[in-house]
Amino acid sequence: MKKYYEILEVSINASREVIEKAYRVLIKKYHPDLYMGEEKIYAEQKIRDINEAYKILSDEFLREQYDLELQKEIQNNNRYKYENNYEQNKKKKINDQKTEKENIEIKKNNIGTYKGVLDVATTLFKNKPKINIKELKKEDYMAAGITIVIMIVLLGILWFIPATNGFIKSMLPFIN
Repeated sequence: MKKYYEILEVSINASREVIEKAYRVLIKKYHPDLYMGEEKIYAEQKIRDINEAYKILSDEFLREQYDLELQKEIQNNNRYKYENNYEQNKKKKINDQKTEKENIEIKKNNIGTYKGVLDVATTLFKNKPKINIKELKKEDYMAAGITIVIMIVLLGILWFIPATNGFIKSMLPFIN
């Protein structure tokens, strides 16, 4: 359905005088004698559209019929948008529920693993933790503790090996 009000660049509530004035202005603006080449073809098509819109909107009976059809189209579009939004929201809720269940499963599978240690570190040292500290299990704390003990033992062993002693000293700036 063509948008006659848009073609004539007037509002839906425009009076007959406003429509006539807009018609005259647009006819002068798009007169084909003012253009050449492809612009002339465009202007001719624009003039046809302007004449068609003026024919419908200047006749009271045709304008009433057109307005009724326009209202029906607007109602159908609004109903379609409402139904489409409802379906999209429903799908989004289902996807959000699936994602939440998957995240819970991932957290359960990380207990006692290196990822669990990272979750503990993330929870303790970042402003926005990914998981609640109350959700951490005993295994996660034990894995973090064991990792720290292993790192200390490795640094101690490397300290006493002459080839790596200088490297360890460079990593620990507070030791001269």
